[in-house]
Amino acid sequence: MPILTSPARGPSRRAWLQRLGAVAGSGAVYAAMSALGLAQASPAQAGFRLGPAPARGKRVLVLGAGVAGLVSALELLRAGYEVEILEYQDRIGGRCWTLRGGDRYTELGGAPQHCQFDRGQYFNPGPWRIPFHHHGVLDYCRQLGVKLEPFVQLNHNAYVHSPRVAGGRPQRLREVQADFRGDVAELLAKLVRQQPLDETLTPEDRERLVQALQQFGGLDREGRYRAGEVAADRRGFEPFPGMGVLAHPPEAQPQGLQALLRSGLWGQLDQGAGFEYQTPLFQPVGGMDRIAQALAQAVGMQRIRLRRRVSAIQQDAQGVRVRVQDLARPGQPEQTVQADWCLCTLPLSVLSQLDVQCSAALHEAIEAVPYFSAFKAGLQFRRRFWEEDEAIFGGMSSTELPIRLIGYPNHELQGRKGVLLGAYAFATQALEFTALPPAERLREVLRMDSLIHPQAATEYESGMTVGWHRHPATLGCFGDWSRVARERHYPTLLKMDGRLILAGEHASLLPAWQEGAVLSARHAITQLHEKARAA
Repeated sequence: MPILTSPARGPSRRAWLQRLGAVAGSGAVYAAMSALGLAQASPAQAGFRLGPAPARGKRVLVLGAGVAGLVSALELLRAGYEVEILEYQDRIGGRCWTLRGGDRYTELGGAPQHCQFDRGQYFNPGPWRIPFHHHGVLDYCRQLGVKLEPFVQLNHNAYVHSPRVAGGRPQRLREVQADFRGDVAELLAKLVRQQPLDETLTPEDRERLVQALQQFGGLDREGRYRAGEVAADRRGFEPFPGMGVLAHPPEAQPQGLQALLRSGLWGQLDQGAGFEYQTPLFQPVGGMDRIAQALAQAVGMQRIRLRRRVSAIQQDAQGVRVRVQDLARPGQPEQTVQADWCLCTLPLSVLSQLDVQCSAALHEAIEAVPYFSAFKAGLQFRRRFWEEDEAIFGGMSSTELPIRLIGYPNHELQGRKGVLLGAYAFATQALEFTALPPAERLREVLRMDSLIHPQAATEYESGMTVGWHRHPATLGCFGDWSRVARERHYPTLLKMDGRLILAGEHASLLPAWQEGAVLSARHAITQLHEKARAA
């Protein structure tokens, strides 16, 4: 059964923020996201260190080997604590995860997938980019020698697409953006000259504003946005001057404002408007999990116990006791692991189902945060047709289809093969995709991708899909705080409860980002360290 191709009834939070950015600019988006707890300039500073541990032999048990757990373990070890990490999965990294050829993944419900990507090809089902202002993540990349390369967020030659517009033909982002800005600038220039603005602008200032609008929108000398060299310089020539020897290349006719407004494509224009998406952005060379691997190497794999399932956390004045099952030995009884302190980075979606001995207020906070659903699909193609045929190098195309966007690889440009992010769906649409078996999901993603790139149908080789709400270790993509829940429960979630403290992206003002995990880890271990010294 095909996935529904009609847009959702109401705009998603992401779509609302994109539209806000298109109308009011990135400053308004940043203000809105800060109010929602979604965007903050990271206060992390390079060279973070705890003071020395109060005494040798103080033992900290860390639950979870994701970014928050690994950062916590590393800094506690540097301070002189004894540290052990218990991790449910058979790998480190948590959502900092990269799928490569040979990897296997089984989701809730038992559906298995076997990655068949070629050597050197990969897919990041979790985080895939690092903003320039995520100082904590960048600090650990610098410390641990994780090489970075640019991540292209906004590509003006990529597409914006709606099945309702232009017969479903994808349109270049630069064309629609130039037309929208030009039409709006022409309208504003007319209003400036017609309306009495003497109270705020002198005649000279009004003329300067008109000149600014002419430059902003690519208007001609008459203040009009229309076909010509000025507009073509923004939206592109057809054909490009380099495609022939024409003395005067023809310019395509721009779209009118009324048509653009009715199309709704303006809502897909500012993919780089949000504070978290402003350039420059980065990615680790070779896959996002290079960060987790470097952290784990610094911690020491001998301190990390994989395939350990926690069932209960108990504590008293003397220490903590964690009941754990070794999944590699299913017939064996649970063991009890003891420590002086416990730092828990398990997602709240998982922690809320465990037997945790803590205050009633912390119990309530743990249960107050639902988790957002998200779905990604990575598709390998035998040739990079988006580069060879359409000159799209990195960035992403946006669509109203349930796949939401297509992300183009930023590495090995002009290589032979490549893996596209074929879908990045959220909320209900993510649930619809994962209601299908993996093979049917891939067929449905490929069908929709082919509406934008017809070559996809014949060039496809293999693919992988991940729905985070069906991932056994997370049961969701990230903590989806409401304003009311954050006001009521967030301070409690951040405080040490006896000998237990929580950390992770959910315990930060940057949910869904690795930087949130880093900031939360540093905040949590600082409290633990102060408590240990006081004790």
